[in-house]
Amino acid sequence: MVRALYSFLTWLIQPLLRRKLARRAVAEPGYAVAIPERFGHYTVPPDQGRVWIHAVSLGETRAAAILLAQLREQMPGLRLLLTNGTATGRAEGEKLLRPGDVQVWQPWDTPGAVARFLDHFQPGIGILMETEVWPNLTAACAARGVPLVLANARLNERSFVKTLRLDGLARPAYRALAAVWAQTEGDAARLRALGAPVQGVFGNLKFDATPDPMQREQGRIWRTALGRPVILLASSREGEEELLLKEIKAFPSAERSKFAINRGLNQSAPGVQWLIVPRHPQRFDEVAALIGRHGFPVSRRSTWGAMPPAATLDAASGVMDATAIDTATLEDRPSIWLGDSLGEMALYYSLSDVALLGGSFAPLGGQNLIEAAACGCPVVMGPHTFNFAEAAELAQAAGAAQSVSDMEAGCRAALTWVADPAQQRERADAAEAFAAAHRGACERTVRAIKDLMAKAD
Repeated sequence: MVRALYSFLTWLIQPLLRRKLARRAVAEPGYAVAIPERFGHYTVPPDQGRVWIHAVSLGETRAAAILLAQLREQMPGLRLLLTNGTATGRAEGEKLLRPGDVQVWQPWDTPGAVARFLDHFQPGIGILMETEVWPNLTAACAARGVPLVLANARLNERSFVKTLRLDGLARPAYRALAAVWAQTEGDAARLRALGAPVQGVFGNLKFDATPDPMQREQGRIWRTALGRPVILLASSREGEEELLLKEIKAFPSAERSKFAINRGLNQSAPGVQWLIVPRHPQRFDEVAALIGRHGFPVSRRSTWGAMPPAATLDAASGVMDATAIDTATLEDRPSIWLGDSLGEMALYYSLSDVALLGGSFAPLGGQNLIEAAACGCPVVMGPHTFNFAEAAELAQAAGAAQSVSDMEAGCRAALTWVADPAQQRERADAAEAFAAAHRGACERTVRAIKDLMAKAD
């Protein structure tokens, strides 16, 4: 009865979903692509037997890429069916496709759309990445004998509490899964409490990612050429850029020595280059305008040539956005770099001496710190890291990260690190060692998938 009511509601709100997609497509045109696929209507020919991977958004798609690479290596001839839920996830997913692979949107969780999806593609196995468990989808797969697993599974305490409120809907959905492979013991305990068939704690696939070596090398070259520390606000979310800009304004160049002395820092420490990389590309222009409103020149990655510009703006240079600022301000305010590009986080982390972790200074649960660690970039985290609580605790215990109470404390910690090159180097080494120590989830997950497919045959 509970799922019947849920099914009626998901069917009823389909016009609202179409309206929401139309609104989002204004900022992100990708949401206007192939909308009928959302409701189980496809232009690609029917097929069967593919390995179906569902990765809802950007982060899950990058985790799927790690898994897919090893699956292809061990399963020659693998034919992929890839589904996504967001425009950024779909765009990233396109990079994973090979000739013969298929990519479509995740079906909206009505019985009709799910049935049409399964009838059309008849996948041999379904692999859901991290968190995506939908009641009608799991029930339909179980009824048809399609093994559906949850890989790299995570469920933080907040989500667990919310899910318990929908126990009559959630518990049957989790029970219908063929297997669950959790990231941590804490995730496993919460998933088991919902009835999920947890068959292993494999770690986080993202530890097995290898940062792009060309980006890492380019970042190191730029960092050496710049000759001053870079502090990065990584994958920032709405409101966090404002917090950082207010802190930077608290110590303009005329006050930098005073700021350093008050905090017992080397006086050269505040002579840093600040770099902001927003999490969502649709906010690039918004953040650029925000930087300008705070009185800072802004240099966008998209305008750089072979090298990034100097940290102090030359009013005659052609590399900065045309923000109207008088000469006195130019002397007193450093330029802010804006990372307005996709797929270059390895470059930004390798360029930086320390990263402030986006999503953790606003109550959003934090972004993943694993890529930063793998690039040897130590991390300062705000108080909100519930999405990756165990990874955050382990990183702090390893000396690769530090937790602080707010953005002011975060800036102080970052400045303290860059004021002491020996401490920064020690933290950077600890970050790389931390990332290396937790690899192996991919191999364990691939082995489990192959075992499950062999049993299904």
